[in-house]
Amino acid sequence: MNGPLSGLNVVDFSKFLPGPYCTWMLGNLGADIIRVENPRELAKQAQVFGWDKLDDDARADLRARDIYARNKRSLVIDPGHADARPVIAALVAKADILVEDYRPGVMDSMGYGAAAMLDLNPRLVYASVTLCGQTGPYRDKPGHDPVALAIAGALSRIGEDPAKPSFPGVPVADLLSGSNAVIGILSAIIARGVTGRGQHVDVAMSDASLALIASTLSRNPDLSKAPGRGKRRADSGIWETADGRFITTTDMEPRYWQRFCVAVGRPDFAGLQMDVSRRTEIADTLAGIFRSKTLAEWLDILAAADTQFAPVHDLPAALSDPHNRARRMVFDVPLPGGGTAPHIGLPIRLSDTPAAPPRPAAPAGGDSDTILAGIGLSPTDIQSLRDKGALSARQGS
Repeated sequence: MNGPLSGLNVVDFSKFLPGPYCTWMLGNLGADIIRVENPRELAKQAQVFGWDKLDDDARADLRARDIYARNKRSLVIDPGHADARPVIAALVAKADILVEDYRPGVMDSMGYGAAAMLDLNPRLVYASVTLCGQTGPYRDKPGHDPVALAIAGALSRIGEDPAKPSFPGVPVADLLSGSNAVIGILSAIIARGVTGRGQHVDVAMSDASLALIASTLSRNPDLSKAPGRGKRRADSGIWETADGRFITTTDMEPRYWQRFCVAVGRPDFAGLQMDVSRRTEIADTLAGIFRSKTLAEWLDILAAADTQFAPVHDLPAALSDPHNRARRMVFDVPLPGGGTAPHIGLPIRLSDTPAAPPRPAAPAGGDSDTILAGIGLSPTDIQSLRDKGALSARQGS
């Protein structure tokens, strides 16, 4: 068995980050993911990122480095071509799950909408991941991660500058909605075991982003009095050290705050944790204290005190962190031209049914013949599809 979802077949029409993250999780849990890649979309993507100027070897190297393409197979086919329709219909008829991230109505216009596909395969779980969902006044709104965060009010809470919000710097709404899609899909699979029927899973990035403000709502019945953006506590912070590095501390529990105050040489601060009038003074004093020693020195001091802290890693440091390596959350995969590239592991651990072994992605279209043979097409049939322009040859990316 190669993962707990081994035996589930997924047809993946997704292009942007939430959908590919969803199918990446499913694939790493053992599902068979077939990416239906539109050659026109691949060409547009190559132009946007400059990949059209690379040779096939360089593009194959990029595809193997693509973490969210791992454990997926690629079929490069034009979904709008008349000769492609029976092929896609055959794939969907065998599938357990379909994932798409087009704007509402686009899949319908191509003939692959939820109603049509559920008629074709009543056991299908059809998942749509969009900015604002399949219903509501913003249904047709285009946009990416920051737009979803803005609609949900979450963007207004991000950043240290009290004068204006900031981008988070990582795709928060994308990955949260991709995770929600996995939860929705697996919930629908469980429901199918009872009802025998599939269903449409509607995941909106704006919905997912609203969950990010739930704790603020719960703790502040009067939102007009909710604390503003940025740091509001003296018992946690990001501090610059003498060597220009950064360390973060989160000693909010009283016992940790007391240990911390002793460790930094200010035991007199221990009883002032909740004194709002002293917070600015305490924070300014701590900033000066942290600038007096190097990061390495502070790591030793706070470790000995058993407080809550971590160095603020840059990306190379995070990839080499021994804990991340020991957890197999960072590991190296072989590249087609030699050498290796770092990949991120699946952030889920199952004791009895571990994740599927990592399989770097082949070039776009590199699995087309195998996929089509799996639905009964002969080599002659496959070549005919290529001759008619429905099926593209293997591409570097």
